[in-house]
Amino acid sequence: MPISFTPSEEQQMIVNTVRQLATDEVREVYRDWEESGEIPDDVVNTAWELGLIATGIPEELGGLGGELSALTGSLAAEELAWGDLAIAMKVLCPALAAIPIIEMGTEEQKKNYLPAFCEEKYKAATAALMEPRFDFNPLELSTTAKLDGSNYVLNGEKCYVPMAAEADMMLVYATENGGTQAFIVEKGARGLEIGEREKNMGIKALPTYELTLKDCRVPKENRLGGSAGCDYSTILNRSRVALSAMAVGVARASFEYARDYAKDRYAFGEPIASRQAIAFMIAENAIEVDAMRMMTWEAAWKLDRKEDATKEASLCKMYADDMVLLVTDRGVQVLGGHGYIREHPVELYLRNGRGFATFHGMAIV
Repeated sequence: MPISFTPSEEQQMIVNTVRQLATDEVREVYRDWEESGEIPDDVVNTAWELGLIATGIPEELGGLGGELSALTGSLAAEELAWGDLAIAMKVLCPALAAIPIIEMGTEEQKKNYLPAFCEEKYKAATAALMEPRFDFNPLELSTTAKLDGSNYVLNGEKCYVPMAAEADMMLVYATENGGTQAFIVEKGARGLEIGEREKNMGIKALPTYELTLKDCRVPKENRLGGSAGCDYSTILNRSRVALSAMAVGVARASFEYARDYAKDRYAFGEPIASRQAIAFMIAENAIEVDAMRMMTWEAAWKLDRKEDATKEASLCKMYADDMVLLVTDRGVQVLGGHGYIREHPVELYLRNGRGFATFHGMAIV
């Protein structure tokens, strides 16, 4: 089956709706959120009402019973991140727990946890993957899980866990018998210690935390997928695609702002966009944004076809990590000295874009 680059009618409707939200709600006050470090509940709940997560939950559990599509999720993630990366990550943060449960949870796990993601108000949930090590590798986790009677005992440290203090439950990824599995850990679990809010270079409106697991005991029924376990490779690929889509959104925001600025900014009687050095940077940014998007869509398309997308997802994430930094840095360069001051958002796009090479498992579609 050939790849189609034309969104379906339903996908285009989702894109238009999320873009409208990003334009009318997010773009109006995102700088205030960056300064205050807080995102208003009303904006989050407005985004939640779009049903981006509830769509993939079966009707019998309170959801909309729609298709759980990585491609559709990528389209929405790009538009949200175009509005602001911190709000995109917060709005979609519950998917970090919900999507793996939808795809791989036992029937009991689905009944216990999924209805909460269909409620009217925002449901805080998250996942803990990254670890505070300079040589962190998502395929070689130091956090361990060992079966002890009717419980699993978790030990290790995690970082960059979004919404950890607010979340009612989270998925914790750990090494078990040489493989990687996920475990559902509920708020207040004994042995789960959540540290102070991290102070990050970017995404300052999104609360992220380090957490420590010290002999944290969870019922063996809380192993995602039960005795069958989970397909960690697919979860990782869906996360890579989500982060790549968000990188496209951030890069596109920077590209568009710098392009429009260069057209309106006059120097020596002509727009600076007519200068060859500026024009070439803007053109190259346009190429990179489209290239990132195409690679992301291809990986998402393969995921939707239940094919092995490890190669495509890994390549698009690696490419997006590099290109979002390059595009956002050029955005600052186009504005010259103005690009370095907070009056213009390109400095924020650069700080957020720099984080993607570090981000792992912080979003999923």
